[in-house]
Amino acid sequence: MNMPHAVVLLSGGLDSATCLAIAREQGYSISALSFDYGQRHNAELAAARRIAKALQVEDHRVMRLDLGLIGGSALTDAGIAVPEEESEGIPVTYVPARNTVFLSFALGLAEVTGAQDIFIGVNAVDYSGYPDCRPEYIAAFTRVANLATKAGVEGGLMHIRTPLIDLSKADIIRTGLRLGLDYGLTVSCYQADDDGSACGRCDACRLRRKGFSDAGVADPTRYAP
Repeated sequence: MNMPHAVVLLSGGLDSATCLAIAREQGYSISALSFDYGQRHNAELAAARRIAKALQVEDHRVMRLDLGLIGGSALTDAGIAVPEEESEGIPVTYVPARNTVFLSFALGLAEVTGAQDIFIGVNAVDYSGYPDCRPEYIAAFTRVANLATKAGVEGGLMHIRTPLIDLSKADIIRTGLRLGLDYGLTVSCYQADDDGSACGRCDACRLRRKGFSDAGVADPTRYAP
């Protein structure tokens, strides 16, 4: 079968898992790409492996890099606490330039595997606080991708696919459930324990819990005592 190929960024969280399910439904063969980047815990990487296996992705790669050497984020610097109260502006869980770094690696993999499509799970819930989740950013990176690659210069245009960009968390969850996705496999918590149990208090947990409530379905998340 001559299926189009795509690279899907897979963190192990709810959004990226839904993105992967969407790419699969759309008929792509897939290279899933996860990162061991010095984050607080590896529970999300274990989740990414579970999701890739459940969705029968044969090419799942985990790249290692240490954004902790840069620091500046509660997710990569143990000296910065994960906030448990809502805040305004760009939160301390923002990891400097993370999506630019991740998309750059995904772009390199896309060139090597012949993919012209890269899927990333940015969405309206995120881009209100994270500058590298905005539609303007995605458009700008797409221009860079087509200026700075052999594939782009030779006419094989690269596309950054953001199927969740306009969806609420509840809509994302409804989409995934329609596609048969088991959200019990995913981990969203910023400070999950080694078993993947969520704290229930951080921003990611609040948004996730509200999403299931708004969608009117049971929350399969395992919460720590």
